[in-house]
Amino acid sequence: MAQAVLKNVSKVFEKNIVAVNNVSFIINDKEFVVLVGPSGCGKSTILRMIAGLEEITSGEIFIGDRLVNDVSPKDRDIAMVFQNYALYPHMSVFQNMAFGLKLRKYPKKEIEQRVSEAAEILGITNLLERKPKALSGGQRQRVAVGRAIVRKPKVFLFDEPLSNLDAKLRVQMRTEIAKLHKRIETTMVYVTHDQVEAMTMGDRIVVMKDGIVHQIDTPLQVYNYPKNKFVAGFIGSPAMNFIDGRIIRNNGLFFKANAVELKIPGRISAKLENYIDQAICFGIRPEDIDETGRSQNRQDISQVESLVEVVEPMGNETFVYLRNGTHSFVARIDARQQPVDGTTITLEYDMSKAHFFDVKTEQTIA
Repeated sequence: MAQAVLKNVSKVFEKNIVAVNNVSFIINDKEFVVLVGPSGCGKSTILRMIAGLEEITSGEIFIGDRLVNDVSPKDRDIAMVFQNYALYPHMSVFQNMAFGLKLRKYPKKEIEQRVSEAAEILGITNLLERKPKALSGGQRQRVAVGRAIVRKPKVFLFDEPLSNLDAKLRVQMRTEIAKLHKRIETTMVYVTHDQVEAMTMGDRIVVMKDGIVHQIDTPLQVYNYPKNKFVAGFIGSPAMNFIDGRIIRNNGLFFKANAVELKIPGRISAKLENYIDQAICFGIRPEDIDETGRSQNRQDISQVESLVEVVEPMGNETFVYLRNGTHSFVARIDARQQPVDGTTITLEYDMSKAHFFDVKTEQTIA
C-alpha cells in the first residue's frame, strides 16, 4: 500500500483549455479520498493522470516514494475501475478477473487463489462461470471491482463506477465499496459528481470546480464549515438557500433583504462589523429552517413569514418551496406538517447555523 501525492499538477488541452489548474494534495496510505464536483471540473482528468492514461502538462505525481510522471500505466501498480466496467464479453467472470494476472505471468495456482478470494469478498463466487451478458448491472460492477482486487495494487482508482446503476442499487453498492475499503485496507481514490456519494463514502473529500480545488476536508467539516459559496451550495441536498442583502445596525446587527430581517447572533457579530451597510450574501440550509415553536435553540431564532409555492412530501420529511418578496428558498420540515400551496406560513430560521459570504470574492466570512 502507498500514499499518492500530487504537487502543482496541471493539465492543459489544445487551444489553451485548462482542465486542471495547479492542484496539490496528498492521499494518505489506506485512505479513501473522493474527488467531487460538477461535470467538467477536472476530477476524472486527475484520476487519469494518476493512472498514467493522461499526460501531465506540469507538476509531479508520486505513488509511494516513486515519481511516476514518465512511468507507463502498467508499471504504476494501480488498478482502475471504469464507469462502463470494460468487461470482455466473450470471457467468463473468472477469465475476466484473471486476465490481468495471466498477462503478468502469475502461476496458475496463485491466479485461482486470488480470484477465489476476491470473489468471496464480493459475493460473486457462484457467478464465476457466467459471461457478462448473463449478469445484472450490479453484478458486472462487482466483477470490475474484483478484477482490480486480484491485482493487489498500491492504489485503487474508481471513475464514477455507480453512474450506470439505478438509484436503489447505487445505495447498496456504495455501502459495499465502503465495506470493501475497510476490509482490504487499500488506498482508494474515487471520482463522482454525486455529493451524496462523496459525503457517505469518503474519509476526506476534494471539492473541485473549473479545474481548481476549492476545499479538502472530512465530509462533516466541508458540510458545516464550507470555505466559499460554491462549496456551501454544492454540498448538501437540497442545496443551501442564498439571499443577497445588507448588514444593518439596530440595537445589534441584523441581516436585511427587503422584507426579510434576521438578527445575527452575538458570537458572529464581530466578524460582520466591517460589512455594516455593505452588500453581503446570507446562506442557510433547508434543514435549519423549521416550523414555529419546533426550533430548540430559542435565543438565536428569527421568524419569517413566507408564501408556500410548492410542497413535496418525501415520506420521512417534507420539502416546502417558499417565496418572500423576490426571494425564493426551500425548507426541510417534519413529515407530519403539510402546508397548503398558496397559504402564508411563519417559519423559524436557526441563525446559529447561518453562513455569510463576501459578495465579490464569495469567500466565507462567518
